[in-house]
Amino acid sequence: MEAIKFEKVHFSYRDGGEESEVFESDSAFSLDGIDFSVEEGEFVAVLGHNGSGKSTLARLTNGLLSPASGKITVLGMDASDEKLLFDIRKSVGIVFQNPDNQTVASIVEDDVAFGPENIGVPREEIGKRIDFALRAVGMESYRHSTTTRLSGGQKQRIAIAGVLALKPRVMILDESTAMLDPRGRKEVVEVVRRLNREENITVLLITHFPEEALLADRAVIMNRGKIVAEGKPQEILLREKELTESSLALPRAVKICRGLQRRGLAVKDAFEAEEIADEIARLTVAGGGQVLEQSSQTPRVETGKGSIICENLHYTYNEKSPFATHALCGVDLSIASGEFFGVLGHTGSGKSTFVQHLNALLRLPSSEKKYKPKKVKKNELPPPKTLLTVNGFDLTDKKTDFKELRKTVGMVFQYPEYQLFAETVFADVAFGLKNFSEKMSETEVENAVREAIETVGLNFLEVKNRSPFDLSGGQRRRVAIAGVIVTKPEILVLDEPAAGLDPLGKEEIMALLHKIHADWCKTVIIVSHDMDEIAENCTRAAIFSEGKILAVGTPKAIFSEHKITEEAGLDIPFTAKLTEKLAQKGIVIHSDFTTADFVQKTAKYIETAGAGTGLPPEGGQTNA
Repeated sequence: MEAIKFEKVHFSYRDGGEESEVFESDSAFSLDGIDFSVEEGEFVAVLGHNGSGKSTLARLTNGLLSPASGKITVLGMDASDEKLLFDIRKSVGIVFQNPDNQTVASIVEDDVAFGPENIGVPREEIGKRIDFALRAVGMESYRHSTTTRLSGGQKQRIAIAGVLALKPRVMILDESTAMLDPRGRKEVVEVVRRLNREENITVLLITHFPEEALLADRAVIMNRGKIVAEGKPQEILLREKELTESSLALPRAVKICRGLQRRGLAVKDAFEAEEIADEIARLTVAGGGQVLEQSSQTPRVETGKGSIICENLHYTYNEKSPFATHALCGVDLSIASGEFFGVLGHTGSGKSTFVQHLNALLRLPSSEKKYKPKKVKKNELPPPKTLLTVNGFDLTDKKTDFKELRKTVGMVFQYPEYQLFAETVFADVAFGLKNFSEKMSETEVENAVREAIETVGLNFLEVKNRSPFDLSGGQRRRVAIAGVIVTKPEILVLDEPAAGLDPLGKEEIMALLHKIHADWCKTVIIVSHDMDEIAENCTRAAIFSEGKILAVGTPKAIFSEHKITEEAGLDIPFTAKLTEKLAQKGIVIHSDFTTADFVQKTAKYIETAGAGTGLPPEGGQTNA
């Protein structure tokens, strides 16, 4: 039986839909004549660029939207029949990308219970389902916590638990693991796979992660409202032409294989580190090869402007309430001027809390106007002092000019497009500039706004008078970043800047940040769950766990210490996994864990070993 069937389905937000601002206004159809079906019990992955129609497909499936034309059948029920909508929604659970869009209660267990209660599940059974769902996403200890005090990743786990508690026949995950740390993402996908296999739940997984798509029975690529390719994931994810045209990218494993192929090495395409290591070992003469020196990434060490010095930083949410949460527990960290610095950690580790201190969004008690130091009792030692100096500003001192600080330390939040609020792009970008530089003339403001908009890769004349809500998701993110960099801050802090973007969008955002860093921004700090993103871009990084710092160093250094990454609930970059597999085979490659450096060093190693190079095997590509 077909669980989902689309027959020549068209849908356009331009046709009077209430959510037209969510999608690109120059796209006539969000779905353009889709024919698509999913068998009951099948696990299907849907990939595509931002705005390709993936989320529209999901919302049409459970009746949140209605097609302009065509027919949709869900579990044998006609989705156009309003009398059947309740039964369809009871059977089709959907988890959205942003958990704030589906959090309905103030306490975690109430939020998870909301769905089962609404479909009439008996009270005793609801309790069992709450236990199952929270255990499945690793959030049992947060059962009685307030949802508003959870981190973004923790909220996402609760949103997934709320759908798991429904025990739906069809489960749709719309980029719902994008904000989770690697361990959390793996745990959630494993739960979904188990439900698919053991409970025969049909799964529609919308994702940008190739590793997740590989777990599916079938993969579908969408581009501009159409399905442009479908088949087994292991085949689809090798089609570089279709992936590139759809703003997607080859999996990192395949990129490494293709990089070696371009150097004339007969390496077969593979998805697993073990497979690639076997291929490299096959090409290497036993005992041969030159061990190359480890490359190093040394930051431009400076002090003063652009630097951060933090000692003994503590922070507790709801300090005087029963819900007190210790987010930071004595953090010591120094970031030099000139660094491109990464902040890593599991969900709830304190990363976001730390970076929000850097421009005083969260202020230390001693910096508050009403603060009075506590008198130290006789024979008691005074508490250790906290030191927090950012860009030359003392953030422990109430006399500090915090407005001037925020002008020089820019902050871009998770989902920065939600920072947008003005009627036009120009007004939105100019808002902060006018607040910080009240004496600027209109001409000076216009020139600064133009420069910021063009710096993020948008055409000033085309977008300046448009509503930011009429732009695509990637464009809105660029406008939000423009609104922060318009003041040319000396320190730029970004919390998950590439989360939720398609691979091409991620590459463009990171290239933009490197350009800003090279041109005028002294220090860039990014918070990320993506280990490969940190390895590819950062000079140094710090790993947070339970409000403390476990390690600080170059990506090469911290990702070589497996005990630390395991303790922090993190994964390691694919190049690090591959390096480890090769070392087990006696092949030692010293690289900085970037893909380009790894390919270069490995190719030189094989060439030095003097082993079988030449034309790629059948099916390989050298000009990818």
